[in-house]
Amino acid sequence: MKNTVSTLLKQKQSGDKITMLTAYDYTTAKIMDECGVNAILIGDSLGMVMLGYENTLPVTMEDMIHHTAAVSRGAENAFVVADMPFMSYQVSVQEAVINAGRLIKEGGANAVKLEGGAEVCEQIRAIVNASIPVVAHLGLTPQSVNVFGGFKVQGKNIDNAKKLISDAVKIQEAGACAVVLEGIPAKLADIITKKLFIPTIGIGAGNGCDGQVLVYQDMLGLTTGHTPKFVKRFAEAGAVMRQGITDYISETKAGSFPAEEHTYAVDDEVISELMKEADVK
Repeated sequence: MKNTVSTLLKQKQSGDKITMLTAYDYTTAKIMDECGVNAILIGDSLGMVMLGYENTLPVTMEDMIHHTAAVSRGAENAFVVADMPFMSYQVSVQEAVINAGRLIKEGGANAVKLEGGAEVCEQIRAIVNASIPVVAHLGLTPQSVNVFGGFKVQGKNIDNAKKLISDAVKIQEAGACAVVLEGIPAKLADIITKKLFIPTIGIGAGNGCDGQVLVYQDMLGLTTGHTPKFVKRFAEAGAVMRQGITDYISETKAGSFPAEEHTYAVDDEVISELMKEADVK
């Protein structure tokens, strides 16, 4: 059954945890969909994990539309959410609506996600009025990395925590259908989750949220280097891939691949005739 805004809301109401993962291509999205994940996020994190940028800021609308369209073709039942990249909604309300519409029309998304609290409520309201569901994003918002001075946990002091609660209420009133809470203390996320009637999706925000989201490369062990505290590696797919690639290189160089079972046969008479005509021994 197709996951929708309504089904996600019912999950919150019934206490059924919402599952969300990032995906950026058709094949991965299809696997996740077959596994039964509730929602797939085409995050602007693709800038880092797919395109090799230092952060999410260089990602363009064209990047997001391209990857969203691929995911949408593979996600039959999952609720598809596309990130609005940096500067695609901050300049004006009109531009925000136009760009959100492109992610729906050209990308095939079911909803868009944008970062910020009270300062983007006008954009949320206008996009929702254009019949486009909006998922909000509070806490450690990666597009604000230069303002925060890095990827730092938010809401640890009383003023910042109060603002996050206030922003959560305001984005709900503006019409957001859900909110991602990233990089905030678990107890603060729990307060926000209980205060809102829309679902909260946590990433580094504890298990009191209505659901969870992770970058799939992190949770499958495809990434190397620093692993954020909130990430659990559910598999070591990277090690499996490296072994497979190493074996392929070794067998190809040794001449054992491709073996007979990987090749196509032809009658000896045909080959004999071809060899005569080509003067090959």
